[in-house]
Amino acid sequence: MANNWAAAQLQTIRTLMERSALYRRALAPISIFVGAAGILAAIAGVALKIEVAGAFAAYWMAVAAVTIAGSFFLVRRQAVRQREFFWSPPLRRVAQAMFPPLLVGLVLGLVVIGGFWQLGTMVISLLLIFWTLLFGLALHAAGFFMPRGVHWFGCGFIAAGIAMMPVLFWNPFNHLNLSPHWVMGIVFGGFHLAYGVYLHFTERRIAP
Repeated sequence: MANNWAAAQLQTIRTLMERSALYRRALAPISIFVGAAGILAAIAGVALKIEVAGAFAAYWMAVAAVTIAGSFFLVRRQAVRQREFFWSPPLRRVAQAMFPPLLVGLVLGLVVIGGFWQLGTMVISLLLIFWTLLFGLALHAAGFFMPRGVHWFGCGFIAAGIAMMPVLFWNPFNHLNLSPHWVMGIVFGGFHLAYGVYLHFTERRIAP
């Protein structure tokens, strides 16, 4: 009896420690915000006719900066409403896990801006593929410190990046008159919006 009680207490302690290590903010409003911003940015990019590689990279890096700032604002608002620390240990773990792939994506974008400003669709194709893969790797890494769905969400981006390789090297931007902004809008905007709507109806309700 004593052994069973001790084992049960140990399991309870382990469960509590695992939960405290996970980032448990409500992700639905963040994902919906990022998705909506991505779709609107794609529409604006098509309207503005941003077509050369350097301008394309600069534009979407600016969009990424806006979405990151907005996401941090939503996270901070949740922390304030729940009277908790904003820069909590779970959030630090998530940021540290995502930082290396996102840093590589940032450097890649800067290289395109600096060295290939006048080049066109082939460089954009490579950028789309690598950004999708790197973002998927960032989410996959962060998923070890977040609910399980984030891990699979990252796997979806990785799968999308792999699937884009033969498609984008076929250069549909010229053959089908397809704007690369629509690819960004669908992959980054559409995926996030769909995931956010799913989370809105499934995740435990937390004050936004």
